[in-house]
Amino acid sequence: MRALTSFLAVILALAAITAYFTFFTVHQTEQAMVLQFGQPKKVIKDAGLKWKLPFVQNVVYFDKRVLELDAPPQELIVLGKKRLVVDAFARYRITDPLRFFQTVNNLVTARNRLSDILNANLRRVLSKTALEDIVKVKRRALTREILALVDAEAQDFGMRVIDVRIKRADLPKKISENVFRRMQAERQREAAQYRAEGAELANAIRAKADREVVTIKAAATRKAEIIRGEGDAERNKIFAEAFGRDPEFFAFYRSMKAYEQGLEQGTRMVLTPSTEFFRYFNDPEGKNLRRKSPR
Repeated sequence: MRALTSFLAVILALAAITAYFTFFTVHQTEQAMVLQFGQPKKVIKDAGLKWKLPFVQNVVYFDKRVLELDAPPQELIVLGKKRLVVDAFARYRITDPLRFFQTVNNLVTARNRLSDILNANLRRVLSKTALEDIVKVKRRALTREILALVDAEAQDFGMRVIDVRIKRADLPKKISENVFRRMQAERQREAAQYRAEGAELANAIRAKADREVVTIKAAATRKAEIIRGEGDAERNKIFAEAFGRDPEFFAFYRSMKAYEQGLEQGTRMVLTPSTEFFRYFNDPEGKNLRRKSPR
């Protein structure tokens, strides 16, 4: 009985091992190829539980999803012998596992091969294109042209390229620095020119304003002198009329003005008391002030 149990256990173990090496699973994101002694036997693209001959056949899997290739930046010469650093990437899918296995065998080799194809076609298309077209004018049209060329070559390896994009297209660092310095010098030159033109215009405006100020001040001074002259004439007329009416009072008024102007604070005068200047000081009662009756 014990021997029978052991025999059944061995049979079950062999059955489990045989089932393990016979059945395999293909997921939704995968496609598989069954190999017999390294030679392809069949391609499986549908997901599910599959089978193969145990011990003599094995399975390799290939990704069914869209894969991405980020090519290393490369420096190339475009139209006009200008150097440009281009950084591009591609999206691709394995569509023919059999051809893929027979030509590149694995994903690492496929990526290297596809990277060479992408770089070669970038150089082929962009080398005959002007820098301005690459940067902004025809960038979309150029990527479509490169995509068509890369996809055509990738089909020989069981792959389809579905998208190619240029991430970056810049001048080399040394050339970019030279261009920046040249642009900086040009902007500084333009700034200096604008400052000089502004200073010249400011000087012209300032000179014009100064001339207008001089003209206005001259006109104002002339007008003031005319008004002052007219005022002086009117004052002299009034004084003359007053002098004609009462010469003695006018003489008294003139003496008072002379006292006011001559005897300011801090003024010292050396005069005899009997001088004519103190005529009205020596006559407080106004005996010498003989008023004439107005006419």
